[in-house]
Amino acid sequence: MNDLIKDTRARMDKTYDAFEASVATVRTGRANPAVLNRVQVEYYGTRMPLDQVANVSSPDPRTLVIAPFDKSVIDEIERAIRDSDLGFNPSNQGDAVYVTVPPLNDERRRELVKTVKHMAEEAKVALRNIRRDANHELGEMQKRNELTEDDVRDGEADVQKITDEVTAKIDARVKSKEADILEV
Repeated sequence: MNDLIKDTRARMDKTYDAFEASVATVRTGRANPAVLNRVQVEYYGTRMPLDQVANVSSPDPRTLVIAPFDKSVIDEIERAIRDSDLGFNPSNQGDAVYVTVPPLNDERRRELVKTVKHMAEEAKVALRNIRRDANHELGEMQKRNELTEDDVRDGEADVQKITDEVTAKIDARVKSKEADILEV
């Protein structure tokens, strides 16, 4: 049973990590290099994530600087950012691409908050599915006489405790991201 609990925790932690990675790509009012994580650049016939072909930094709260490792890909970086759904207008300065992050309007802020809450709900559904699978496996172990009824009840309590912990982490992250987005 201990292996099942450890496996359940590991799966739930991976779910949280995936949620965290997707929330990091949601734009806030400040320039954040993570918003470009989903941008794919054409590089010698292969689509690659931007962070694998360039260094992305934020020298101030309104600017992103993308410095390619190979200067020949600078036009592709500019095109990929322009074609993305981020609404940025990149500027090619010869050795780097500069992106001025426009301030968010109230309507866009509300849309982004909804997006984050939707991501959170998807992560919580995944957690509930993991919990259901773990509880089902505990029941199967009881049927095979590997666990007693008390062991199953204890295992289900442990699984629920893990679910509650990770759900609380998700809720806290949503709250902090919402504050970042709504910050003027």
